[in-house]
Amino acid sequence: MLVGLVGSGAMGSALGARLRQGGARALVALDGRSERSRQLARDAGLENVGTLVALLSRADVVLSVVPPKSAEEVAARIAEATGDAQPLIADLNAIAPAAARRVAAVLAEGGLDMVDGSISGPPPRASGTTRVYLSGPRAAEIAALPFDGVDRVVVSDVVGAASAVKMCTASVYKGHVALLTQALRAAEAHGVVDHVLGDLAGTGLADPTRTGATLARASAKAWRYVAEMEEIADTQAAAGLTPELFRALASVYAELAGRAVAAAPEDVPDDMPLVDVLRRLSEEAEGPAGAAFPPRAG
Repeated sequence: MLVGLVGSGAMGSALGARLRQGGARALVALDGRSERSRQLARDAGLENVGTLVALLSRADVVLSVVPPKSAEEVAARIAEATGDAQPLIADLNAIAPAAARRVAAVLAEGGLDMVDGSISGPPPRASGTTRVYLSGPRAAEIAALPFDGVDRVVVSDVVGAASAVKMCTASVYKGHVALLTQALRAAEAHGVVDHVLGDLAGTGLADPTRTGATLARASAKAWRYVAEMEEIADTQAAAGLTPELFRALASVYAELAGRAVAAAPEDVPDDMPLVDVLRRLSEEAEGPAGAAFPPRAG
């Protein structure tokens, strides 16, 4: 089984490594990609075939794991580059159900079938931490891929259902992190961080030993979360709910992106002190080492 990965950032490369461990060959197209993406792919043992055209011509299945804002553009590139090849495409991006249906329509114009998918959890460097939700008529084919240590759940045969799961779970997980970040930044400004942490400690909402790393890693990925919050807002609106909460959280993450504590989440140590993170988040909005944001897309 040859599985192509479009997007070899932290999540894509880790999924590729799990596929390799399960017995599949994992291909990537690294022409024009960042050095970080190249290093992640090398570390995961992925095979570089150079171009997207080469990847599509060789792979039986292609997984798209890119930033939400790029999902539809990438689908159009795949549809244009596929030629006579007809790999099954799984869109695993954090997009709204309506966006997933648009992606499916774009791919269909290129003669390609799509499975709607979404990923819950961190990059699966450890077994049992990550779950992939799948939907669409051919979802079972993606579920059958040898993702060693990654749970797969077929939601339904309706394209958009797997994306809906992601939009709902991410609204809680990433919404909570944004709220916690803002609460602790306000507490820092008012000089009451210890009291706030003490009050939250018994709830499980904040762990003083891990909150610093949590907030720092969120700031490193905040540029990506802006579009994800916008996709969640669209999902809420489609359900007849107000989208304003998540549009506001998109603004929160947009500001965090300009104050990011690190360029990439893997650069953040597990024991990073919260006091250092809050100090960095109060500095001028330039990003790590004065770098302009958003950073490269992996």
